[in-house]
Amino acid sequence: MNDSLKHTPLHEEHVALGARMVPFAGYEMPVQYAGIIEEHQAVRSSAGVFDVCHMGEFRVFGFGAYDFLQSLLTNDLDKIRDVGEAQYTLLCDEDGGIVDDLIVYHSGDLEYLIVVNAANRQTDWDLLSTRCTADVEMVDESDRTGLIALQGPRAISVLRELAGAAFELPARFAIVEARLDTIPVLVARTGYTGEDGVELFCHVGRAADLWRALLSFPEVTPCGLGARDTLRLEMGYRLHGLDIDRGVDPLSAGLGWAVSLSKGDFLGREAIARIAQKGPDRRLVGIQLKDGIARPGYSLLHAGNEVGKVASGTYSPTLKVGIATGYVPAALAAPGTELEVVVRKKTVTATVEKLPFVTDTSLSAAQA
Repeated sequence: MNDSLKHTPLHEEHVALGARMVPFAGYEMPVQYAGIIEEHQAVRSSAGVFDVCHMGEFRVFGFGAYDFLQSLLTNDLDKIRDVGEAQYTLLCDEDGGIVDDLIVYHSGDLEYLIVVNAANRQTDWDLLSTRCTADVEMVDESDRTGLIALQGPRAISVLRELAGAAFELPARFAIVEARLDTIPVLVARTGYTGEDGVELFCHVGRAADLWRALLSFPEVTPCGLGARDTLRLEMGYRLHGLDIDRGVDPLSAGLGWAVSLSKGDFLGREAIARIAQKGPDRRLVGIQLKDGIARPGYSLLHAGNEVGKVASGTYSPTLKVGIATGYVPAALAAPGTELEVVVRKKTVTATVEKLPFVTDTSLSAAQA
């Protein structure tokens, strides 16, 4: 393995568990332990735990923190006025391209916690910090923050047992302080799997203790990047670098719900408003294959003509078919539209599907 790769504070735990390690976003990360399908099914049926310590965390605070973030991010911070609330949002450039997708937590009075993708940590920091005003302070807390995701229909029962009788479970997209097995944590009711669960912030020095405490429950399975990808793609969750990047605007990516054009000016608003007025030329769609597995970059055909490329693609352990996303002309974006995918040397029939691919999860049940 490349010596230049960083290690999360859980690296030795992964090695001890026999994980297969791979490079990811500058880190050496576990792609699987027992196997991707087994880990995927464990999350859908019970509970899985993921190392997400590679993600970046910025603390933004001061009298101008609200105005500062409101002028840069696409979503409306007025939706999370109360301390403890959170929202999904985007950081765009002046052309409306997606620099990164983020979660912003209203973590305290005059204070916000921003979680950014690992590969975009420096880019995001540079963009935000160069626009910082005198009444705003920013701190990069990534290297001293551990982050572990506990996901699945049995995740909340595990959390409650560790947290004790006095613990009050936060609502979806909210964050609270807690102590799990003596470890101080921030409990965020968020995730990237489509199942109910939490993401747990702790001091980097306690991350291994928290990891072991969670794995002390027989219903909890350690899961790697492979299962994380199949789980998120079944839900249609976008992955920056594949489904979204600076060459794509939020409306074409189907993320218009995370954009508030009515809140006032923000970075990229003018470009996004122009696209909203005329409508996107291309749209990201879900694609289900009749046979085979699509991979990023595979050609999408309609009536024999290439109309796009696969953005993300994998095998769905839940549906037991190949699933993918890709950008196609807006006229071909309706569910039921027939496409073809060039899988190696053969052409496979496929159909545009409404996202998410999987709708029956513990999260959908909790929100019903």
